[in-house]
Amino acid sequence: MNHTDPRIHRRRALGMLSSLGLLSGWAAAPAWAADAGAHSHEGHDMAAMQDVKRSENMVALPSVSMTRQDGKKLPIAKALDDGRPVVLNFIYTSCTAICPVLSQTFAEMRERLGAERSRINMVSISIDPDYDTPVRLKEYAARFGADANWNFYTGTLEDSIAVQKAFASYRGDKMNHAANTFMRTAAPGKAWLRVDGFAGPARLLTEYRKLTSSS
Repeated sequence: MNHTDPRIHRRRALGMLSSLGLLSGWAAAPAWAADAGAHSHEGHDMAAMQDVKRSENMVALPSVSMTRQDGKKLPIAKALDDGRPVVLNFIYTSCTAICPVLSQTFAEMRERLGAERSRINMVSISIDPDYDTPVRLKEYAARFGADANWNFYTGTLEDSIAVQKAFASYRGDKMNHAANTFMRTAAPGKAWLRVDGFAGPARLLTEYRKLTSSS
């Protein structure tokens, strides 16, 4: 497998954000924006990417444990249910199209939250756990400025698939990975808000505010 240079991941992320019209809504362009341009998007349908949809779904979490980027193993329910609202996505570190966009959007959403970021549990789960070791996840997390309030998880392929299926996000192969973001209030028994498509940081923050204000 060809694992592309991280700088190219970020440039492609910016190119895709620009193509989707999301970059203009950011508080500030990322530091790597100056030399980035349009890049190929690995055959993904750009029109479909712009179509953001929301829905609410109940999720029955499987009884599996996953390993955090610092090497700590936790039941997935405990990783998500820590007493704070949770925002979740699925990524893999060698992805060159969708995942850098999702991760940079999370990073910008955190910036917009300011001091409030410590009151939200942000979680990214690898869909390529065979490659995404805790060490690689830690490096990836640092690339996007993640702190203790944004954690990355890996595990066995079977456990990763079980979690993806619980969120109706499993598509059979990482190359068919879709852009999904999931949010839930601090109450474990509540429905999850599902946002399908490339919602920019402003849209995600709006959805988060609505969700938490109504809980």
